[in-house]
Amino acid sequence: MSSLAILILTKNEEDNIVDVVKNAKKCTDDVIIIDSGSTDKTVALAKEQGATVCFRAWTDDFSAQRNFALEQTKADWVLYLDADERLNDELIADIHRIVVDGKLDAQYVITRKSVAFGVTFNYGVLNPDHVRRMFPRKTVKWVNKVHEHPECDLPDKRLNGFIEHHTYRDWHEWEEKLCLYTSIWAEDAYKRGKRTSMVGILMHSMGGFFKMFIVRKGFLDGGLGAYLCCTHFFYTMLKYLKLHELQRLEKHNR
Repeated sequence: MSSLAILILTKNEEDNIVDVVKNAKKCTDDVIIIDSGSTDKTVALAKEQGATVCFRAWTDDFSAQRNFALEQTKADWVLYLDADERLNDELIADIHRIVVDGKLDAQYVITRKSVAFGVTFNYGVLNPDHVRRMFPRKTVKWVNKVHEHPECDLPDKRLNGFIEHHTYRDWHEWEEKLCLYTSIWAEDAYKRGKRTSMVGILMHSMGGFFKMFIVRKGFLDGGLGAYLCCTHFFYTMLKYLKLHELQRLEKHNR
């Protein structure tokens, strides 16, 4: 039998931390919180639930947080879970099966379904996706500051069940994440040498809307789904506007 650690990144997650730790402990007692400076009750509540809490200062880099988490455990397997995610019973049972089997021969892909504003989405911006989250600890490394992804040479296998992702509780939370993610994306893209123009901003924004509304059939999620496709136009536009602003400042400072 192998061992498993569940790794959870947090900052000011007091509304989620108790439920996510209880959910994770259905799989393993080794639940590790990587906190980036919570000012609410996140850390205290996590400790009350029996989780191990480690601290790493936030540096606008999700991969750095996830790679740091790897250093906090000696478990054979690691499974990454966000504070607003929950494992369903079928998935928990399949994770137990893998851990008991003990073969460290694959990275595991998990279906993730989004819940936002009290609605479960099946298309468009929040359509179900498939995320790589469970790995033999020594085989994985994370890359990219935002929209990070794991690099692992092992073959993919699919776990049964799904993660339920409670992504936005309200429009205020949506706005906060919009500002954070677009800023991090623009700064990272700029450092990688990516550049854009005003025409390019418009084309990318229109392409983002078309992809979500037509290709991913966002209109099938009703009025709210269609509206989220419109907000994706704005999200994409804001990413590239921030990139363009960095270009403008560069020219101004020459």
